[in-house]
Amino acid sequence: MQIVLTVVTNGYDALQDALPHALEAVAFSGSTIADTDTLGDGAVDIFFDHDDPTIVRARVEDALERAPADICVQLAEHRKKRLLIADMDSTIVGCECLDELADFAGMRREVAQITERAMRGELEFGDALRERVAMIAGLPLGDLQRCFDERVKLNPGARTLVATMAAGGARCVLVSGGFDFFTSRVAQAAGFHAHWGNKLIDDGEALTGHVAEPILGRDAKLNTLRAEAAGFGASMVDTLAVGDGANDLDMILAAGLGVAYHAKPVLAGQADARVDNTSLISLLYFQGYGQDQFVTG
Repeated sequence: MQIVLTVVTNGYDALQDALPHALEAVAFSGSTIADTDTLGDGAVDIFFDHDDPTIVRARVEDALERAPADICVQLAEHRKKRLLIADMDSTIVGCECLDELADFAGMRREVAQITERAMRGELEFGDALRERVAMIAGLPLGDLQRCFDERVKLNPGARTLVATMAAGGARCVLVSGGFDFFTSRVAQAAGFHAHWGNKLIDDGEALTGHVAEPILGRDAKLNTLRAEAAGFGASMVDTLAVGDGANDLDMILAAGLGVAYHAKPVLAGQADARVDNTSLISLLYFQGYGQDQFVTG
């Protein structure tokens, strides 16, 4: 099978430091390198044949353990994906929106502790969400817009990731266990085609402390991936999912390429690839996009 190893760093010098170790690891796995392709200043593809990509991945990860590099080892076929399903909080944006709302309600510490446990998979997601929303009951609706304007920022590379994949014919969908108030605005800012999130209930002036049922959580994210793929006529091998927490695990495992982005251990240890050192741009490099093909949002 033809395999491609993509090595991504934050620049030319870091790549030159990491590349010899990656090449040595591939050779040590018993493979002969067939070709290399420079994708950008800090990214390169290495092509070779091997029967088991997991063996190569383990050797390369060991070789680059101390290097500020992210890697992806996969079949060369079907690299470019036709569907992107992305988590929002701490993935496309650099915060947990509910934690930020809680700060406006004077409950940040208490809410953030529950958020962290839920994202590590220690708490059932739906119960944890209901508990946290109850803690911000009475928050004026105007604070939701203030929170978005002041606290919610796209992570580096988010617009470029979505714009480039969309230009290549892919459908891009934002799916979140957070709230549609934020997903609608983040989707517009980043250029997603569609968005899904939970709905906060209000009385016209303030939050009631309740969230609409059913809760969009781990199962719903997986179902969204499957439904969007079927609706777009894409097979699962042609899908890419990215997230950071336990409620993203099922969709990450089901996608053709599942990527853990600065993720909790419960997710990072099971994803096809991890992004720990670089930005969302790495998801484009993993698909074989060159820097000269990037579309800025």
